[in-house]
Amino acid sequence: MLSLRPNCECCGRDLPAESRDALICSFECTWCTDCVATKLPGGVCPNCSGELVRRPIRPAAKLQAFPASTERKYRPEKCGGPLVA
Repeated sequence: MLSLRPNCECCGRDLPAESRDALICSFECTWCTDCVATKLPGGVCPNCSGELVRRPIRPAAKLQAFPASTERKYRPEKCGGPLVA
C-alpha cells in the first residue's frame, strides 16, 4: 500500500493525500509538479532514476482506515538546493 508521503522532497511543499500535484517513483520518492517541471529534467527521480508519475488519490473512506504517512522527507540537495546537514 502506498504511504502517501506528505511533502515534496525538493521544496518541502505540503502534498496532502488528495493532492493532484504529487508525483512519485516506484520507491515512493515524492515530488511536486512544479519541482519536477523546473528542477528535475525528464521526469526522472534523482534518488533512483525511476520514472515519475502522478500519485493516485486514495478514496476518503479508505483514507480514514488507512491514513497517509506523516513522515516528511526533505532533500533539497537532490534537486540543486542547499545541502542539508
